[in-house]
Amino acid sequence: MHKRTFLARLCAGIGATALSFALLPSAHAQALDKVKFGVFPASSALPFYVAQNKGLFKEAGLDVEEVPMTSHPLTVQAIVAGSIDGAANLVTLEGANIESRRANTLKYISLNGQNSQYVVEQFVARPDAKISSLKDFKGGIKLFSAPGPANIGSARAVLKQVGLKEGTDFTIQEQPVGMHLSVLQAGTFAGGYTLEPAATMMVSQQVAKRIETGVIATHLLGRQQGNAFATGAALSDKFIAERPDVARRFALAWARAVELAKTDSSTRGYLIAGMKVPPELAATIPLANMIMVPELSANDQADFQKFLDIGQELGVIKERMDAKTLLKAY
Repeated sequence: MHKRTFLARLCAGIGATALSFALLPSAHAQALDKVKFGVFPASSALPFYVAQNKGLFKEAGLDVEEVPMTSHPLTVQAIVAGSIDGAANLVTLEGANIESRRANTLKYISLNGQNSQYVVEQFVARPDAKISSLKDFKGGIKLFSAPGPANIGSARAVLKQVGLKEGTDFTIQEQPVGMHLSVLQAGTFAGGYTLEPAATMMVSQQVAKRIETGVIATHLLGRQQGNAFATGAALSDKFIAERPDVARRFALAWARAVELAKTDSSTRGYLIAGMKVPPELAATIPLANMIMVPELSANDQADFQKFLDIGQELGVIKERMDAKTLLKAY
């Protein structure tokens, strides 16, 4: 082979190889920042499924792994241990409690308001029970509660507020939310304090009847239309400090997901796979009043502070917390 011919072929080969590499996305462009995120089975987790299914996390350069959580204390433990970077719907009293004991553990980027309009927590009873109001939970009746000190503490406080006495009128025991339907159906309990979407599923199957919704705002905040900011999306302080740009991109994607969850009713269809909600019920599942931190009004912040103060009075939070110290705006 002539030297000139060899050199021409060599140059052509190098050029083709260079072109093929140029056409491939760079490794940097392909890489997505991994985030592990805890998800508790309640309707307030909807923005997580919206962001996953709509590709909002990926558009933000994130690979977000769902880590199922069965209780809020376990979620807090996972954040402290660093096994998750945040949580979709962590009870705020649990978050405030760990902050009061171990400062700079987590911050909330959004809050979920609850009341009789934005329904999450509620009391239900067996359809055949002679119960039509909270005051009817008496006579030594056996009740269940959603798990965790904040949930059972709120349930007890509401029943006490309407004049009932634990041990005499009722007993109450924590049960995983996923078990509420089956324990009520089995007759183990006469009723209890539960969350959405479990409540709608129980009512639709005629396993339960609703007794009262939005009980925290009505009986503890003392204002039916107040926002009981009982849960919210939280990020660990370690995650925020060590990967600030990733945390910022996550928060912005979350804000987009919250807006879609609030304005596009079709997004509730994501609860079908995410929380095993029957397809015919997905559109009827009520949602909390989801608000990103920068959008909280003065009244919202006052409601949040009052709810935290109630948590401290109930003994769920070690000491009084300034609500503003728990919030992170993006």
